[in-house]
Amino acid sequence: MKTLKLHLFFLLLLLTGCSIDNYPAPDAQLFGTILDAETNEPVEQDIIRGSAIEYIEHGYESQTKQLMIFKNDGSYRNNLVFSNTYSIAPVRGNFVPVTPQDVQVNGATQLDFKVQPYIRVKDVKIEKVGTKVVASFKLQQTVINNVRKIGLYAHPEPTVGEPMRTALAEQEINAASDPNKTYQIELDQAANSNVLKTGSQYFFRVGAIIDAPESKFNYAKAVRLAL
Repeated sequence: MKTLKLHLFFLLLLLTGCSIDNYPAPDAQLFGTILDAETNEPVEQDIIRGSAIEYIEHGYESQTKQLMIFKNDGSYRNNLVFSNTYSIAPVRGNFVPVTPQDVQVNGATQLDFKVQPYIRVKDVKIEKVGTKVVASFKLQQTVINNVRKIGLYAHPEPTVGEPMRTALAEQEINAASDPNKTYQIELDQAANSNVLKTGSQYFFRVGAIIDAPESKFNYAKAVRLAL
């Protein structure tokens, strides 16, 4: 009798578990790009500690905030979203904060974010000169804060950035940038020969960060060079 009761107990657990797990699967996709509102160009991001998308699904007592991460090129995609209304905003980024918006997600839903980047890194030129990699560029800041620092970052992968690099060269600025000035940073391969091997290819990326709270680096596109 005890054996029969035990079997019935586990059968009840199995049936109950099936009923609990029998929820509809996610039936929508959410994707898009974070864009410069003035130039309509993607706002480059860090893959680590970069900007994120914060969203809250409507219709539930719990207002738990969920996160999605941008790719380096400023795009994002989530193919496992439930059709519903969401409050969505990009947060903790390299742009002036924006107000959350309510969005109806149904099927393949594209949502691009138009933002004002803190800094535009422009007219970038990265080249190998002797044993050095030299980057020259201009800065166009869109806010009155000071530019804290600029940098040149190297990594074997195109996801290179300040938090993901094998070698770097940085300059402290701590002042407003001059839009007419051409900034220059040199990364010495000889001084980094243990991580920058002759004959190998690496990605190099220029970035600058403003001194606003929670700000992240603004970047130009990564450039691949053979050393």
